Amino acid sequence: PHIKLAYLPNLGILRLRLSASGQDEYKLKEEVSHYTNQIKAIMYPKYAFGHDRDTLVGVIGDLLKEQKATISTAESCTGGLIAHQITSIPGSSAFFMGGAVTYSNDLKMKILGVKQSTLEAHGAVSEETVKEMAQGAILQFDTDYSIAVSGIAGPGGGTPEKPVGTVWLAVANREKVVTRHYNFPASRAINIGISATMGLALVRRLIMGIL
Repeated sequence: PHIKLAYLPNLGILRLRLSASGQDEYKLKEEVSHYTNQIKAIMYPKYAFGHDRDTLVGVIGDLLKEQKATISTAESCTGGLIAHQITSIPGSSAFFMGGAVTYSNDLKMKILGVKQSTLEAHGAVSEETVKEMAQGAILQFDTDYSIAVSGIAGPGGGTPEKPVGTVWLAVANREKVVTRHYNFPASRAINIGISATMGLALVRRLIMGIL
């Protein structure tokens, strides 16, 4: 009863906070550590990525450095946010080779090698397009992993088939591409932020071999 669990959500990441009250600091730390380990046993590594001051991009950076691997990005609706978050890590030049913000279909074709027939048949916001974006980033930047995203952040641009908040993500290595489809019915800024978070969360699992 003297240990509380709080749920602190923010842009695709749910932070769990254990706090304890009492007189015996040593005993409280032991108890909190015990319950922390119980939570970790349930959630790691599929659903949780770190504890205390760990950040998602920081954990990804450590994984890439351990593997001596590299990553690149191919972004549309996130406008370079994923690349910005990765490069916020000191020493990211060791594993981040570069990225492309291909907002237009023309640049998706010219820079990433997305086929015109793919765009005509499925549109820019589609599983087929983000697959080719992710594969194109690996080839263009010569990396081991990539993240690609295309979506409709809003507030306009949606259709009945692809409403505002529709996002397709792809993460890839040299052997496979994994895609995910989301619909985030929020504001433009929140849709962009969550899209970046989900892309990073997905590539973490790919790098760990649990995807």
